Amino acid sequence: MTHSHSNTAALDARQALAADGKAPGVFALVGNPNVGKSVVFHRLTGTYVNVSNYPGTTVDVSRAAARFERGAEVLDTPGVLALPSRSDDEHATMRALLHENLRALVQVGDAKNLRRTLALSLVFADLGIPWVLALNMADEARAHGVGIDLPGLAKAIGAPVIETVATSGEGLQRIPEAIKHAHKEHGGEQRFHYPDAIEAVVRDTVDWIAARLPNTSLAPRGLAVLFLGRDAEVERWLSARLGADANQLVAIREAAEAASAEPLSTGLAQARAAGADRLASAYLRKEVPKAKLLSTRIGRLAVHRIWGLPILLAVLFVVYEFVGVFGAGYLVGLTEKDLFGDILNPAVEGFVRGHLPVTWLADLFVGQYGLWTMGMTYALALILPIVTTFFIAFGILEDSGYFSRLSVLANRAFSLIGLNGRAVLPMVLGLGCVTMATLTTRILHTRRERVISTFLLALAIPCSAQLGVVMGMLSRISFSATLIWLSSVLLILMVSGWLAAKLIPGRRIPLVTEMPPMRLPVMGNVVKKTAGRLKWYLVEVIPLFLFGTLLMFVLDQLGVLPWIIAKGEPLVTGWLGLPKEASAAFVMGFLRRDFGATGLFALGSQLSPMQTVVGMITITLFVPCIASVMIVIKEQGAKVASAMLGLIMPTAFLVGGLFHFILKLIW
Repeated sequence: MTHSHSNTAALDARQALAADGKAPGVFALVGNPNVGKSVVFHRLTGTYVNVSNYPGTTVDVSRAAARFERGAEVLDTPGVLALPSRSDDEHATMRALLHENLRALVQVGDAKNLRRTLALSLVFADLGIPWVLALNMADEARAHGVGIDLPGLAKAIGAPVIETVATSGEGLQRIPEAIKHAHKEHGGEQRFHYPDAIEAVVRDTVDWIAARLPNTSLAPRGLAVLFLGRDAEVERWLSARLGADANQLVAIREAAEAASAEPLSTGLAQARAAGADRLASAYLRKEVPKAKLLSTRIGRLAVHRIWGLPILLAVLFVVYEFVGVFGAGYLVGLTEKDLFGDILNPAVEGFVRGHLPVTWLADLFVGQYGLWTMGMTYALALILPIVTTFFIAFGILEDSGYFSRLSVLANRAFSLIGLNGRAVLPMVLGLGCVTMATLTTRILHTRRERVISTFLLALAIPCSAQLGVVMGMLSRISFSATLIWLSSVLLILMVSGWLAAKLIPGRRIPLVTEMPPMRLPVMGNVVKKTAGRLKWYLVEVIPLFLFGTLLMFVLDQLGVLPWIIAKGEPLVTGWLGLPKEASAAFVMGFLRRDFGATGLFALGSQLSPMQTVVGMITITLFVPCIASVMIVIKEQGAKVASAMLGLIMPTAFLVGGLFHFILKLIW
């Protein structure tokens, strides 16, 4: 073991801050995907982010005030498979490491997968930032017969090591004290050495950086290792500070690679993997495992070639019964008929008409397109009970770990549309909010995958509010009606994806993922996630409902809406076979698809079962909401967004009309 002074300069400012009890600090949570960072973040800050038991949830960096130190902040960074950074989420984490004045790092690792955790630890150890290794999911590790020599491992890596169970809070109270010990113990001591040839290049690069950048946020050794590994964020950071001198640094790397049989990035990664393997072998203790957990058996069955599909169908049926029958049937009956229909709406209408003698002004609030009788009634009496039950079901499934199994199960089907199972995440998130799901397409590896996924989200993935309305309407008919709608939408999804994969150049990236264990959902997590999503609905969606209602009222008063209905009658009544009043629902659909679906919901008594199915198919494939369109423009550009919208609207009416004529023959 030798001592290196390359990390000392980076530590001086942090140690001064640590010694000053009044100085605020920034602490970053880092680690692999799906190891519990977001749960730890919630425990340390009291702030809830979208904690989910599947990879890729956190795309941006979350920030909140720390509970354990006044004025301090905690960052929740995206999960990284490895460093140097390659993917968008890894770039986001590296930017946080480079640009934040960090007091300490808390690496959250999987206690069951020590080798993978330690491969990342060896990168953090070179950064010159005091750090703590929190081995999370320790209860699951113990259940699998995995024990770890914590004191020995801590001495070997030069950082405090603690075991935690974030879901229950076990061990998290030791993190603040461990951070203090990290500041006291971490003095820049270098414990890991690369093979001699690589180590020589690293030291030359360290000396070069230290001579020109004596005071850097990260230690010169950490910057050198990341630069030699071709981290794009580190290269940009160094270039911005070195200017033309950065070319000399590149020349050092190129000369070293010219003299080597393989790229430096490969040699560095292989050396860290070998070092992590040696550490894990030295400090892992095999214990007698407990009996195979029921959750483990269920998790394996969920991806089984034979049992996986029946389990998926069973899950969908339970969700249908809970959301479609209980939420859209029983709860909507209570709110729409008993609460609003019999009590609130008559009272509000009587009050408004009694105090507003001007007819048009009273109609603005309680008329056919009134802000209360249409806007608030749709939003609170029809949609709110449905999205509440959907959010609960969605939260239970994501907290259980089932969605990661779904990505494996869907991988083969997604290969037909040029994607892999990783694209399941944006698709599943789209069932909550297509706008947010479009942003999460960033986790996909290529632009081709992102374009295909964005197009399919805009075309055939209904958001929670729309899906709830669709399930509510179809559940009033029969389960077979729901299956017809589901089959038709999936068919269009697959055909459109297959055509897009053929037309958009590029190749499919194979799926490489790690499945978290199946767990009994933590109801506290589910309740908090549901509450957060309902807050989003109340704050962001209801104003759009009111705006849409106001627009409909203005169009009706100006005579434009009757004109649109008349002009759309041949298409709506002749081609789709729907009542002419359904034209208004499609006008509302331009604002939000769920608003259009709700307009059809309000026509429920005027629609036959066949018309209901056709209407739901058409509105599901209709243009996405304005917010989604803006995000598509932001992510893919106006040209791509225009092409998508130019395809989606004709497709919706074409498919709706075809199903109208097909169902008319067989219904």
